[in-house]
Amino acid sequence: MKISVVIPVYNAESTIFQTLESLRAQSFQPLEIIVVNDGSTDGTLEILRDQADIKLLDHSHRGIVPALNDGLAAASGQYIARMDADDLCHPERIEQQASYLDAFPTIGMVGSRVKFGGDTQQQAGYSAYVDWINTLIEPNEIALNRFIESPFAHPSVMFRRELPEQFGAYRDGPFPEDYELWLRWMANGVKAAKVDQELIIWNDPPNRLSRTDERYSIDAFYETKAEYLFQWLEKHNPHHPEAIIWGAGRVTRKRAQVLTRHGLRITHYIDLKPRDLPCGTPVIHHSEIPPADTCFILPMVGNRGARRKIHDFLYESGFVKGKNFLPAS
Repeated sequence: MKISVVIPVYNAESTIFQTLESLRAQSFQPLEIIVVNDGSTDGTLEILRDQADIKLLDHSHRGIVPALNDGLAAASGQYIARMDADDLCHPERIEQQASYLDAFPTIGMVGSRVKFGGDTQQQAGYSAYVDWINTLIEPNEIALNRFIESPFAHPSVMFRRELPEQFGAYRDGPFPEDYELWLRWMANGVKAAKVDQELIIWNDPPNRLSRTDERYSIDAFYETKAEYLFQWLEKHNPHHPEAIIWGAGRVTRKRAQVLTRHGLRITHYIDLKPRDLPCGTPVIHHSEIPPADTCFILPMVGNRGARRKIHDFLYESGFVKGKNFLPAS
């Protein structure tokens, strides 16, 4: 079997059949479809038992990470695709991604652009996030922007089956399991890319884990990426462990302090209003930024519009992403 699709399921009686139908309609066949029922309490299990073409694993409710890892362990495919129980695939999704991995043997994981399946007005934050991840296609773009937010929609990815064996599968803990996995794999040299097409409809139901579980909170994301960001800085920041943080607001400083616990030494903050902070670290105006070859800057401003302006200013000032600065908002 060339392709295995792993789907963890919990109380998805209203959507799972449509999800499976979108896989049955794939131009690439056959597929090994592994569905892990994580102790559903609605009619999900009864629906799954009627599907003769799936490999069904039925367990008590333990959470998404054990379900995912059970699915990986049961997969026999050369490539493993992820799918959630409330999303839909474009008919050529599997074929396009498998062809990409066939054509580019140095790429370990491939995603795709995704179509937002929610209300763009009521769920404007997620809609903007989808717009952002859809701009990240090439491996270098993904690698250099991975410390802003997770660069992939989890159910959109396909990866080589040896990656979990070489670098570990999903980890359970107080963090988003998918983002931690991407960061860990990329820290170990795995290259990731995307097919430049919308191959998934990524729905946004109100009971989605990323809305209801504290592991997906903003603070959890910062705690998760701080370890891997510091590892990156150790290898690539010529002035390590020193860095300048762009953004001096209370929230930004709180998040930057997570990096100091790993060993980062913040020499300055950048803000519109120069001042001295209680911690003793000076705040400078962006007009006072040292020359590009004498410092390394971590822009940590979360506002997307402000982030673009900061990046434009740094480019115009001779800074190069990945060499003199790295976005980490």
